[in-house]
Amino acid sequence: MQQGLPEVYPRLWRFALTLTGQRQAADDLAQATALRALEQAGKFQPGTHLDRWLLVMARRVWLNELRSAHTKNSQGFVPIEEVAPVAPGGDAETNIFARQVLNQVMALPEAQRETVLLVYVEGYSYREAAEILDVPIGTVMSRLAAARGKLANAMPTKDGK
Repeated sequence: MQQGLPEVYPRLWRFALTLTGQRQAADDLAQATALRALEQAGKFQPGTHLDRWLLVMARRVWLNELRSAHTKNSQGFVPIEEVAPVAPGGDAETNIFARQVLNQVMALPEAQRETVLLVYVEGYSYREAAEILDVPIGTVMSRLAAARGKLANAMPTKDGK
C-alpha cells in the first residue's frame, strides 16, 4: 500500500477534484482517502487494481461527506477559474479552450461529470468505470452520451455560433 499509493495519488486527486469542484476540498478528500486506505490496507487484495480500489473508496468518502454536509448547509462549488490548472508549455489559446471545456465539464451533473473524468481523462474502460461507480455498464454509456450531447451544444462551433 505504501509503495503503490504515491504512484496512484495524482489520479486520486484528479478524481477528488472532479467530485468536489474545489482545490482545497479535493486535497482534503484525497488525503482522507489515502488515510483510510492505509488504515484498511489489510482489506486490499494484492493482485487487484489499487487505483480502482482507491477511487471507489474516495467516492464513498465523498458521499458520506455530502450526507454529513447536507445537514450543515454545504457551500457548493467555486468558479472553475479558481481551481483549473494551466497546461504547462501550452499556448494561451490552448489554455483558454481547455478552461472552456473544463468549465462545461464541471457544469455537468455530478454523475455525468465523474463518468466523463473516469473514461475520457483517466482512460478507464466503460466496464472499469461501471465497477468504480457501482452502476451497470449501460448507465455509464448513457451518462457519457448525455454528457457528450450537453458539451457539444455548449461549445461554440468554428463559425462562432
